[in-house]
Parts: sequence; structure tokens; C-alpha cells
Amino acid sequence: MSLSTYLIYLAAVLLLILTPGPTMLMCMTNALNHGPSHAMASVAGAIVAVVGVMALSAMGLGALLAASETAFTLAKTAGAAYLVWLGIRTFRSTGLLQIEGASASPRSFVAQGFLVGASNPKAILFFAAFFPQFLDPAHPVVPQFAILAGTFVVCELTVLSLCALGVARLVPLLRSATLVRWINRTFGGLFALMGGLLLLSRRQA
Repeated sequence: MSLSTYLIYLAAVLLLILTPGPTMLMCMTNALNHGPSHAMASVAGAIVAVVGVMALSAMGLGALLAASETAFTLAKTAGAAYLVWLGIRTFRSTGLLQIEGASASPRSFVAQGFLVGASNPKAILFFAAFFPQFLDPAHPVVPQFAILAGTFVVCELTVLSLCALGVARLVPLLRSATLVRWINRTFGGLFALMGGLLLLSRRQA
């Protein structure tokens, strides 16, 4: 692909990643309440999910979700249910967040990141519709897809890492149990809201 096409793609990717969503919210939540190491574990899980979503899109699952109302409804219901559940757990936390428990292993945060990253079936539809716009059919598709996917992963990893590590610096300032409780309620409400919006979404959206 030409340099100008790639730069347009890069700008679109950065705009997409910088738009707040469940994955960014999860990173901030874990950084504030479990520290940067656990937050980075959840980032790793989210990145694995992004790679998986892009691979599924390339294999045609995006086309299936676009064509089948039943498949899309099942996928989005499962994703919405997980986000709402995560929101309720966060909202009901009385102290520092205990989404996975205070003694949870990094592996559980990786799993959480993966589930949040993979919980939106619209992401598969997005990549299925997004990537073809930047592929030149006159040249081999696989190398181009690898460049586009690799760029997205690098940008996603960079932004989420900066978010997790930057927010972690605020932890020493959060000494008030009341303040932490309201942070939990706010973030929990946002998780539930995102789950509700996903449940109301349509394939054409």
C-alpha cells in the first residue's frame, strides 16, 4: 500500500483506540485498585483478544455475524452480560476494587482482559469492514493484512500501557474510602452502561 494510505489508516486507528471504551476503562480500574502490574496483565489479555478478533474477521466470521441475526444476537448478548456482570461487581465493591479478588493471580487479570476485549461482536464486524478499505488487491493480501494488524496491535498496546501506568500514579492520592467507593460506583455504572448499549446495538450500527 502507498504511504498516504497507510498514514490515513494510522490516523483512523489512533482515533479509534483513543476513544474511551470498556478495555480502556478496565485498564484504568485495575491500575487504580490493583496496581500497574495487574493492569498490564489485563492489557496483555486484551491484546490477545484483539489479535483473535482480527484473525476471526480474516477467516470470515465477520461475514457470518453480518449475515445471521441469530449469531449476532447470541454473541452480543453474551458480551453484554459479561460487561453488566463486571459493572455490578465493581459497583458493589466497598473498598478498593475486588473484581477478581484481592489475592487474584495475574492469570485471572489476563483472562479478564481477554473477556473484555473479546466481548463486543461488533469489533469483528468492524475489522471485517475496516481492513478491506486499505488493502490493495493488486498486491499480496497477507503481507498487507499483517502490516495493518501489527500496526493496530502496537498502537493499542502503547495507548493502554500509557493509560494503565499513568493512572497508577494516582493511587497514592486515593486515601479516602468514600472517594474510592464513589469511583467504584462510577466505573461500575459505566461498565453496565456499555453492556446495555451493546445489547441495544444492531448489526448495521
